Amino acid sequence: MAYGIVHYFPGGTKEQYEASLAAVHPDRNTLPEGQIYHAAGPSAGGWTIIAVHDSKESWERFRDQTLLPRLMKGVEGGFAVPPQEQAFEVHNLQK
Repeated sequence: MAYGIVHYFPGGTKEQYEASLAAVHPDRNTLPEGQIYHAAGPSAGGWTIIAVHDSKESWERFRDQTLLPRLMKGVEGGFAVPPQEQAFEVHNLQK
């Protein structure tokens, strides 16, 4: 079952997003293995990122093997605070 993640960065900016994205999605033409959707943009008071993975397991693998290790090293110009996170099992995904 598909699994969705919503990250909200209070006070986040496009520039911080671009710096962070470059660290965790180095190839802008493809998504990480298991990720089937990625959207991001400004939202009230910050920046929101929405990702959908083909399963909770693929999200956890990406989080644990790519996202967290790269962010823990620090990303120059990246988001200054951790996101507020919501996760959910996707009931309906239309493409």
